[in-house]
Amino acid sequence: MLSKKKYITDAQGNRIGIVLDIEEYQKLLEELEELEAIRAYDNAISTDEEEIPFELAIAEIENSRQ
Repeated sequence: MLSKKKYITDAQGNRIGIVLDIEEYQKLLEELEELEAIRAYDNAISTDEEEIPFELAIAEIENSRQ
């Protein structure tokens, strides 16, 4: 997945950062978004909350923004 790691170091030689190719960075972001969606799904199905229709959920979200 990741190519050779390129570290940023401080004056003492301690690793304080890493340089990624933009393609690798974008892939990590996509994988993180997918993982967040999976976790949200797992959380949603593990609760005992009552299901509501999609349209009602959207309406509630829009009303809470006003």
